Amino acid sequence: MSDLLKKKSITQLLKQGESKTLEKTMGAFDLTLLGIGAVIGTGVLVLTGLVAANDAGPSVIISFILAAIVCGFAALCYAEFASTLPVSGSVYTYTYATIGEAIAHLMGWTLLSVYILTTATVASGWSSYFNQFLEGFNLGLPKELVTIPADGGIVNLPAIMITLLITWLLSRGTKESKKVNNFMVLVKLVVIGLFVIVGAFYVKPENWTPFAPFGIEGIMAGSAAVFFAFLGFDALSTSAEEVKNPQRDLPIGIIASLVVCTIIYVLVCLVMTGVVPYTELNVPEAMAYVLHAVGQDAVAGIVTIGAIIGIMAVIFAYIYAATRVLFSMSRDGLLPKSFSKTNEKTGAPVFSTWLIGIISSVIGGVINLKELSNLANIGALLTFGMVGVGIIILRKTHPNLERGFRVPLVPVLPLVSCLCCLFLMVNLPGSTWLYFSGWLVLGIVVYFGYSRHHSKLQKGGETEEIQKQKAN
Repeated sequence: MSDLLKKKSITQLLKQGESKTLEKTMGAFDLTLLGIGAVIGTGVLVLTGLVAANDAGPSVIISFILAAIVCGFAALCYAEFASTLPVSGSVYTYTYATIGEAIAHLMGWTLLSVYILTTATVASGWSSYFNQFLEGFNLGLPKELVTIPADGGIVNLPAIMITLLITWLLSRGTKESKKVNNFMVLVKLVVIGLFVIVGAFYVKPENWTPFAPFGIEGIMAGSAAVFFAFLGFDALSTSAEEVKNPQRDLPIGIIASLVVCTIIYVLVCLVMTGVVPYTELNVPEAMAYVLHAVGQDAVAGIVTIGAIIGIMAVIFAYIYAATRVLFSMSRDGLLPKSFSKTNEKTGAPVFSTWLIGIISSVIGGVINLKELSNLANIGALLTFGMVGVGIIILRKTHPNLERGFRVPLVPVLPLVSCLCCLFLMVNLPGSTWLYFSGWLVLGIVVYFGYSRHHSKLQKGGETEEIQKQKAN
């Protein structure tokens, strides 16, 4: 049992963070845009309308605020961890240092499912906007090629193609691809601002009545569903080893991106549910639909183009994050060595990038969007809760460790974060729990069948990066 909970040395982790395996190219501005790029996407462009129509009505605003509060608690814990242990791997790495290897493996395994499923979900949403854009020129794809098999189609082809395109971009390296990402995020922010300004002139307050047609239960179910919309800031903590000044820049990027995104979500929800009745919003391209409904076809066209560009930034962020988790687990011996090999020219883990991209594209092409988002939600809530537990343990075991940011009111605030995550998990459907349990069981099989026997920590070994540092 003690072997299963064997922890990685904090000293060893800090040495890993100083390694030169991944090129340090990002600053606070890049991180903030990466976070906004990951957060502002399917949540505001797709899920907003679906959740308003099916779960919460106009009170989807409250659902977003509640989800933002829960994420805010978790974000503070992430900020302390990221500034203290600037190492790739996010919750996987933090759990390895505070709880032990077996739990860390399951957290890494869970993160992989969250990032892959989120990528697939976002790609599905992107497909709706892209096909609507083509239809404006009478070039729309046949229904069979934009519809999943469960809905009578063959495959969602645009979802597959865009995922593979972003994968190719990421395989060229972070330094080059971050420029494209920054552009995509700025375009997205401009388009959302345009939607809010134009849509505000068509708001009818009577559309906000009844405000909570599905009651408190609907608000809570909506909050659990839209939690998916805030997951992006977690991706920032996977980039730690590629940040120039992680102790300062990571907390700024994590907290700033969450604050900006919460404000944007509330404004978009107010306008969207105020312009048309919530019952009409059960469409994946809700923002464009709202503008078409009030005759603003030209603006709707601009929003559609912006969404096409902007949602690509979300796919970018999550494929990037998933590959860094694979990289970290592989480096520790918990997954095959090929996952942590980087290209000498670009510094990118090319094999991992293409593996994640291909898996995500296939899932996005054939599986239901709402089911994917719920599975991503439950995994994210579990990992967010574990970050809170990890902060409490780290404060006890390493009180004097240098921290660039400190969570206030420890252990109260991290405990509140854990309880909020648990509460939202309970509000997810039983089928989601069943599928997620199956994924965890598979993770346990992988750990006992492969990871435990190849773990460098169990063998008393060190990573190649640290060995090279000692040699030099």
